[in-house]
Amino acid sequence: EKLVYDVKFGPMKVGTGSMEVQDLTEVRGVITWHTVFRISGGLPLYRVNDKYESWFDVTTLTSRRYHQDIDEGNYEPKRFYEFFNERGMYQEGDKPEQPTVAQPLDDGSFLYYVRTIPLNVGDTYTFSRYFKPEANPVVIKVLRRETINVPAGRFTTVVLQPTFKSRGLFSEGGKAEVWITDDDRRMMVQMKSKLSVGSINLFLRSHNTGKK
Repeated sequence: EKLVYDVKFGPMKVGTGSMEVQDLTEVRGVITWHTVFRISGGLPLYRVNDKYESWFDVTTLTSRRYHQDIDEGNYEPKRFYEFFNERGMYQEGDKPEQPTVAQPLDDGSFLYYVRTIPLNVGDTYTFSRYFKPEANPVVIKVLRRETINVPAGRFTTVVLQPTFKSRGLFSEGGKAEVWITDDDRRMMVQMKSKLSVGSINLFLRSHNTGKK
């Protein structure tokens, strides 16, 4: 599966984004999906070039490995996480291991996990599965159904508002909204999020999901 997006900063097209299931691989003997979420572009004085890679169990979607390569203006962290779920721990780089939650999810695997739940309009889903315990709960509000037009075509969607207690596109201050198709594909066709310097919006340009 590969979804490609136009990225707009306010009304201006400033770059591209993609959300891709790259392959199946093993992480310490566990078969995992390897997914990559990218956003690149920006303005002359503020550039964004973010890459988020997730490896998660094909059965439970539980995180096994997670990489962040963030480049947003002068904010340029690179973080590498390994998950040792058998003993309830995770490790960031060479730092000491820390306790995690049962069946942890990272930012990327959460996007795929949300596609598996019912998503009834008016419902609020609360999860304590984000891998950093202090960042829980993650709240997903199902706001409404809406038919929208994006470069890839016209879609009937369900609109979600995900809220994470951490910095990023889905932070509490960002008030992000996500439009996903109201069918068994559950593709993200549009996303809008507010940043400290303005709003960043994604609009689906093309898709290859293997489903119609």
